[in-house]
Parts: sequence; C-alpha cells; structure tokens
Amino acid sequence: MFSDREVKVSDTIETILKETRVFPPPEGFSKAAWQGDSASYQKLWSSSQEDPIGFWQTAAENIHWFQKWQKVLQWDEPFSKWFVGARTNAAYNCLDRHLEKHGDKTALLFEGEDGKVDTWTYRRLHSEVCRLSNVIEKDLKLKAGDTATIYLPLMPEAIVAMLACARVGVVHSVIFAGFAAHAIRDRVLDAESKVIFTTDIGYRRGQILELKQTVDAAVTETPCVKSVVVLRRRDTTKLGPKDLDWKDLLSRQTPEHTAQPFDAEQPLFYLYTSGTTGKPKGIVHTTGGYLVGTATTAKWVFDLKPDDIYWCTADIGWITGHSYVVYGLLANAATCLIYEGNLMYPDAGRIWEIIDKHKATILYTAPTAIRSFMRAGDAVPAKYSLKSLRLLGTVGEPINPEAWMWYHTQIGKGRCPIVDTWWQTETGAILISALPGVTSLKPGSATRPFPGIKADIVDEKGNSCGPNEGGYLVIRHPWPSMLRTIHKDPNRFKETYWNKFKGLYFTGDGAHKDQDGYFWIKGRVDDVINVSGHRLGTMEIESALVSHPSVAEAAVVGRPDELKGQSIVAFVTPRDGSDLKDLQKKLKDHVVQEIGSIARPDEIKFTKTLPKTRSGKIMRRLLKDLAAGKEITGDTTTLENPGLVEFIQ
Repeated sequence: MFSDREVKVSDTIETILKETRVFPPPEGFSKAAWQGDSASYQKLWSSSQEDPIGFWQTAAENIHWFQKWQKVLQWDEPFSKWFVGARTNAAYNCLDRHLEKHGDKTALLFEGEDGKVDTWTYRRLHSEVCRLSNVIEKDLKLKAGDTATIYLPLMPEAIVAMLACARVGVVHSVIFAGFAAHAIRDRVLDAESKVIFTTDIGYRRGQILELKQTVDAAVTETPCVKSVVVLRRRDTTKLGPKDLDWKDLLSRQTPEHTAQPFDAEQPLFYLYTSGTTGKPKGIVHTTGGYLVGTATTAKWVFDLKPDDIYWCTADIGWITGHSYVVYGLLANAATCLIYEGNLMYPDAGRIWEIIDKHKATILYTAPTAIRSFMRAGDAVPAKYSLKSLRLLGTVGEPINPEAWMWYHTQIGKGRCPIVDTWWQTETGAILISALPGVTSLKPGSATRPFPGIKADIVDEKGNSCGPNEGGYLVIRHPWPSMLRTIHKDPNRFKETYWNKFKGLYFTGDGAHKDQDGYFWIKGRVDDVINVSGHRLGTMEIESALVSHPSVAEAAVVGRPDELKGQSIVAFVTPRDGSDLKDLQKKLKDHVVQEIGSIARPDEIKFTKTLPKTRSGKIMRRLLKDLAAGKEITGDTTTLENPGLVEFIQ
C-alpha cells in the first residue's frame, strides 16, 4: 500500500496488536477530574462528533473576546476561518485577564542548569511584556503584521518576547536555539523578519553556547533585519552596529501598555518545520482558533488544577513549547516550570531532583527522553520521592509499550495516568489523547480523538479502514487550531495536506484503530525523520551534505533507534579524487554548521553510486533496509544496477 519512500504499517502492526494490557482511570483521580464521569463524557464526545462546530463554539466562551464572532467557521476548502469577525488578543488572554485574581500567582518557575531559580508572577510577567511591547512599537517601529524572529534558549525572556509580539500584533517566528546560522538565515528571509531577539550566550551540559555569534553570522546574509535586540548575560559581550541592548531598552519604557484587539484570523506566529523538500515550511497559525484549541486541550488533557506545578520539558523552538509551555497553559492561569539545560546533566537524576525540588505535579516529556531515563537504570529515580506527581504525559512520537510501562511503574508508581498525545506543528493543539479521568489506557496507544476532532484511518482510496487494518491517519473536519496555510506558498499547503484525499486533511502518519476504536500511530509515511521527537526533512540534510565540495550525491534515511526513535544515516557518493581520510567527521561537522547539531548524521556510508530505479528515482526502501542491517527484500528489478548493494560500505 505504501510506496518505497514510505513506512510500511505492516512492519509494526503485529507487535502492537499483541498489547492487551488496560489501565482504567484511578478512582480517586476521576472523582476530582474536570472530566471524570465516563457516561457523561461519552455523551459529550458523541455529540461533538455529530456537531464539532457546536462543541468549539461552546469552548470558545472560555476565551476573552473584545468582540464576538458573526460565524464560527467559514470553510473554503482547504482554507478555513474560525470565529469570523471576532477580535481578541493572545497576550491579554494569557496575562491581563488573570491579574485581578491571579496577579501574585507564579506564572513561570525558572531553573537554570546551574540550579539558580527565578520566580515570575503573573504581575511581573505582565509588566515585562508591557515594557517590551512599548519597545517594539516605539523603539523598533514595528507594526501589526510585521515579523520578528526569536532565537533564545528556554528562559523567561523568550516567553516575554513571544507575548510582547502577540500583544502588538507582530508575528513571531521562534527558531530553536540550536540551529546554525544558515538555518536561521533561511527562516528569517522567508519570514522577512525585521528584528531578531536573542541573547549572547546559553548554557547546556556545563558548556557555554555562543548564540550571538551564530546570529551575527546569519545577519550578514539577511538584509531584511534592521535590529538585533541582545539580552546580555555577561558584561564582556560587545554590541555590533545593528545590536541594541535588551535591558537598556526596557529600562526606558513604562510597565503599562494597552493590549490591542486583533481579528481572530490575525497571524500569531510562523513556525518552520522540515518537509520532504529542502525548503522548510513556514506553518501559519492565527490567533483566535489557536487560543481556543490550546486552552481547551490544555485544561482537559492535563486536567489542570489551580495548584498544579506543570512541567513540559519541550523547548519553545518547537510547537510543543508554543502550545503547552506558553499559550495553552498561561491562558489557563497555570504555573509552568521551565528549565534551561540538559535533563541528565550533571547526572541522570537531574530531572527527578527538579521534580522533587519544585513539587511538580504534571510531567510532559518525549518518549526519547523516557528511553534515556530507562537506560540510566531503575536505581536512579528510586532515589527520589516523586510523590508530588499526579499526571504524566508523552509527546513528539509514538511511545513503545515497554517505555510506557517503565514510565507508569518507575515514575508514576502505578498511580499516575499517562496521557499519550498525538498532534503536529500543523495541528496547533492535541488532536488525539486520553482524558485522564475517563479514559482507560493501553500502553502504546494515543487512545481516542479529542472532542470535536473527527479523525479516521483510510486506505489508499480514502475509504475508512476496519479494525486493525493499517492505513493513513486523516482528519475529516476542520478544527480551530489548524494551520491556515504555508507562508508564501498556498499551493504547497494544498499539495502537502489536501491533495492525497479529497476533502480530508492528510497527516502524513500511518496508523490503525483497534476493536475499541483506539488509535495506534505508526509514524511518518513520508521522507521526514523523527529524531527525539524533532522532525527533520531528509532533503534538507541531503542539501547540506551536497553543499560540501567533496560530495557528489547524498541520500538520507532514518534507522530505528531504541533511544531516539530514529537515527540519521547518510549514504554519500564522494566526488572523484576526494580524500576520504576523516571525511566522515568533516561531513558530520559540515551538517552541524549548515543546519545544527540536531541534524548531525549518526552514520555516513560511502558508495560509488546510489541505488536508483531506471527512471532515476533513489530506492530509499532499499537504503532503509541497509541502514537497519536488514536483508534486502522485495522487488529490485527496477534498479538501474542490481549488483550495486554489495559495494555500499
């Protein structure tokens, strides 16, 4: 059913179908949960499937609107508008409306890798956002609709920058503070950012990261950037001709600023995600529908309570950080723990030490991280209490049942439900997940769609699959937090997500439903590699490799990896006369320089030529088998050179 460039569902379905363990919600948890009565919830869920628009209209009542909508959904396939005519402000929803009741409540609980803690109340966060909003309007001269790039580590000021942009209608484009200069350049140019917010240094694994140097290198090739606002963390950092001092700018502004009402469809942010071509996709999310989706799912999926200390370990450079560190949580007046540093530095107990130290009640992390904790051994978390935890969550990729069980027993001590969430950069918010007070859990399954989400599994012709039949995961009806388009490329938006099945949003994932209607996600069916929950386009890595003068051609595939989900394997054809000595290391370093350390190939194999069909198409199915050490199977008659395989090192 799937092409040679895609994951075969049949490769993994057999092991999943054997999973029979079921974990009902703990009785005590259900009694106190927002959604704790199974019968009532099933009635609500069924109603939401029949009338998703009505469900989201009711959910939208929990958001502050300066002006209400005339129409909930305008659907001009595949383009949507939600809450048409309504006006709101994301920063107002996350800050201003909480001040009277929750002004002195902790919004952000920040810990650095050095152990220092900084507490930000909602009142303090509001004041700093107002100051920076004034800077943006008065000093930087940005207006609504302009774009600003944020290249900062996971620190409170990064969230200040996001909210300040949202407050004045400036579209923010956050770039993960691990990407290299070329990756910054490409994203800045596509977004046409006029300003970059950054810092001089970051901290990770006890090392100092020279972030400003990376930005400086990018800015030499981004004429659209007029100013770089630098948060100096060391006194010796010197500012260049385009640089402005963050603290100095804020010190000259007042902590008062009136939030402006914006149309519900005002773009809130662009977030660049890898695709199957070399050019990253600028996913466009707007304000009103995105807020409704993230705020509703955050409250229900995490069963948020006023006294929760919530910790999502994701960086704000990814969608998880946008939705479930910033907007979804702050819109609910939650307390968010954020940490700049490696979760296993200086030792494997760091994450559990932080949980005990701050009495965290909810932990939301990636299966990759969980597998790293497993590898460190059961004795490590056993040293810590972890009694404060009441709910666990996973995000970024499917979790294998073994890791799920370890998480449940060793971290949750058997008492904490696990919400295994499925969603994407494009979806904006969680679409498939358990609700911890009403859903019985199956290790490895994301369970059922969230209310108001009409998800399905279909075959090649778009027909619904039966129980335990592998197929394509699709969404049958629009939802508020969905991407609106790809920045500057509506045709790519239509081609990528809407052309495979008429009227259906194609997620790009393979999946199946079991006899209880539970969804089991298998992973990508395109050429995107999921490394530690981070999506990387193979073409982007291939382009970086081929840009090296010693490389004639390259093909990149993902290999199953027990720790990271997938690891990166590159097959490279060197140019004639190239010196192969130390070339593997040089190419790995080159990819890091071009894209960032997250894209560093785990292995590079040299070959005189790549396996191609007679039409010139690289047979990636064959390369995936070689990378995984599998015996070559399937039809190879279309290969231009069937005897090539033995020459690939």
